[in-house]
Amino acid sequence: MPGDAEATKGRLLAAARSEFAAFGLAGARVDRIAAAAKCNKAQIYHYFGSKDGLFDAVWEALVQEIVVAAPIDVADLPDFAARLSETYADDPELVRLITWQRLERGQDPPHDYAVQSTQANVDAIATAQADGLVSDRFEAHVLFALIIHLAALWGMTSPDVLAVVNLSDQEHRREIVRTAVATLLAERSHAKAVRES
Repeated sequence: MPGDAEATKGRLLAAARSEFAAFGLAGARVDRIAAAAKCNKAQIYHYFGSKDGLFDAVWEALVQEIVVAAPIDVADLPDFAARLSETYADDPELVRLITWQRLERGQDPPHDYAVQSTQANVDAIATAQADGLVSDRFEAHVLFALIIHLAALWGMTSPDVLAVVNLSDQEHRREIVRTAVATLLAERSHAKAVRES
């Protein structure tokens, strides 16, 4: 039954997401994933081919989730960064999965959907730069990378640094991300204004 198959795949993806977030790809166990999903582990291989294939499916779902939760808005990149920061804060598994993917799969060919999504965002920024709507101090692809990393600041920062920063209020953290990106975008126009005055 198609509905049953989709429900099974959904349970496997949810269980795998938690398992991979906790243990990474190497440490994850298909037995635990199958047990958490209330499935037979043979279904993992049937639907996803391998543990690696299951990780790829989890990764694609994660990228889709981020794209839906925080679609880019070139007219307000500081707000885009703030919304993305909130997405990371609301689901710490996202940051852990991104870290595991970088550590364990960083040498693999890039994932097609993730690359297409990123390229679409970079292209949107490049168009906005060409139209004079967004600072061109950084090339579009570099600017997008900077924005993404500012949005992930709190989730990617060492606990030792966070202990010194001592800032746990989510709204304040979000506002810092928004202000940092706004400052990043304003730098070029300020420098240009100074040169022209």
